[in-house]
Amino acid sequence: MKLYTYFRSSAAYRVRIALNVKGIEVQYIPKHLIREGGEHQLDDYLALNPQGLVPALEHDGRVIGQSLAIIEYLEEVNPEPPLLPADRGERAIVRSMALSVACDIHPLNNLRVLNYLKDQLVLDGEAVSRWYRHWVAEGFRGLEEMAKRSSADRRHLYGSTVTLADVVLVPQMYNARRFNCNLAAYPTLVAICEHLESLPAFAAARPEAQADAES
Repeated sequence: MKLYTYFRSSAAYRVRIALNVKGIEVQYIPKHLIREGGEHQLDDYLALNPQGLVPALEHDGRVIGQSLAIIEYLEEVNPEPPLLPADRGERAIVRSMALSVACDIHPLNNLRVLNYLKDQLVLDGEAVSRWYRHWVAEGFRGLEEMAKRSSADRRHLYGSTVTLADVVLVPQMYNARRFNCNLAAYPTLVAICEHLESLPAFAAARPEAQADAES
């Protein structure tokens, strides 16, 4: 099993967490998103993954893109410990929480979107940061209320065990801090994230802990 990754990619960060939680061994293959115009855009990688994005998982002759699809694949390959509840209604809620980040926040703040704002729309750095912080606030506002309803211990987004929702939350919170977002309005999310980041599986997936990490 090979994972094409980049240390600062929040989507790759999600997959690294899931791999660690499940104890799955994988070969990490870094693809730098900036060097040489982006190694993910070179012909050899595009031949592997036509989307030209990271992460991508190579396993059993298949290449799977999109982080949530990869994590759901890992869930089927190695069901224990589960990242989705047994009850279908609970699974749907966990997925909805994960998708609120993966679909509503992350795509608007992806590196290629931020680069387009700077390079094509000629927005300055502060304007781009305001864009980023706005969409984090929009997404976290609803997720904070969902967490209040669904967390059983204020240490997990849903119930009292690690789920897909937690795996998606931590990288987004990491990026929110990196972009100096004001998190005071989301005490439940902050508390949950602090607990999750203390867990070995999450700590080992942090960008700074990766072999391709840069300052």
